[in-house]
Amino acid sequence: MKTDIGHLGYCTNIHPGESWADHFAELQRAIPALKAQLPLSEDGSQPRPFGIGLRLSNQASEELEQPENLIAFQHWLADNDCYIFTMNGFPYGGFHHTVVKDQVHAPDWTTEARVEYTKRLFRLLAILLPVDELGNAIQGGISTSPLSYRHWFEWNQPAARDYLFSQTTQNLLEVVAELITLRQQTDRLMHLDIEPEPDGLLETTDEFIAWYTDYLLPMGIEQLTEQFGLTDEAAETAICEHVRLCYDVCHAAVSYERPVDVLDKLKKYGLRVGKVQISAALKADFPADNATERAAVKETFARFNEPTYLHQVVARTTANQLLRFADLPDALAAFDDTHAEWRAHFHVPLFADGYGQLHSTRDAITEVIQLQKKRSFTNQFEVETYTWDVLPAELKTNLVDSIARELSWVAKQL
Repeated sequence: MKTDIGHLGYCTNIHPGESWADHFAELQRAIPALKAQLPLSEDGSQPRPFGIGLRLSNQASEELEQPENLIAFQHWLADNDCYIFTMNGFPYGGFHHTVVKDQVHAPDWTTEARVEYTKRLFRLLAILLPVDELGNAIQGGISTSPLSYRHWFEWNQPAARDYLFSQTTQNLLEVVAELITLRQQTDRLMHLDIEPEPDGLLETTDEFIAWYTDYLLPMGIEQLTEQFGLTDEAAETAICEHVRLCYDVCHAAVSYERPVDVLDKLKKYGLRVGKVQISAALKADFPADNATERAAVKETFARFNEPTYLHQVVARTTANQLLRFADLPDALAAFDDTHAEWRAHFHVPLFADGYGQLHSTRDAITEVIQLQKKRSFTNQFEVETYTWDVLPAELKTNLVDSIARELSWVAKQL
């Protein structure tokens, strides 16, 4: 929906369905019922047009590109007063009812499969993006992985790391060239939004900026000036328009990044936020001198240990150092008296602040929204709590009701 701070919707990676037929059936079941629970327009006369962040597997993207499927989807969007303003191109393959873990990164940006999948998504988005009240197509973005998963590589060898960054950047620049061409052909400005997360090749805002300035800009300027006849300045402008940060609030909070610092760093280097993924992580302090309470906090974290998704943990020690663990079982096994706080990559419902001994990082979401009001830095906000099926039993509720509660909570923050 269009709000005072931009477009607000939710990511359909919440719904299962790796084929287009299965995923579309889930959307047809859920979205009309969801819309019925949401606020009316400002004058109270009718529902607002409903914004969707579409997630398509590779298989579903191939099937949706078939003209008969795409036309049918466009008719359904129009009939139900819905529109696509962003897409999630991070998970390529199965994302529900299967063990995902580190395979969420596969195939990564070292592969041509990732390049072709992302190009296909942008071709679809160029068709699906609506026009505004003035007849101009709105901008659209697609979020993608942080290049790869660092535990697959010899990360401590500088030469290997340099080759990996060069290879992934070169492949990503194929998509940048496609976006420039699509803009020339369709007048659609679209951007690829890189999503840092713990244990990705890009974990933090600092790493995103370092990659951008050390690899993407120099390699991209050289390539685009030759390919499109641009000046260095025009090539840099094109890169900054077409490659942006996907600011997943959960991921940044797990790494103890403050929202104002994220935005200040990007501004310093002239880089942009493509979209904000509104999500919250688990967190808790461990009382320093109470072994019983420390054990209770650890045990509550253990109840969120499930086998489907990665739940990276970043621990803050009593010496204020950050220790990173690839998954929750690793952190549970390594727990000791030096751990003062844990933050875990587990997307938890936005409408609850506490989970027994644990809390969430949703205060960071409120801060992001307040910063957007003061210094508008994007116009795309996407709720992305995809863990409903793997939450502890007492937290599982009707999916449509849960999504409605999340969107309503965000609306109240506006």
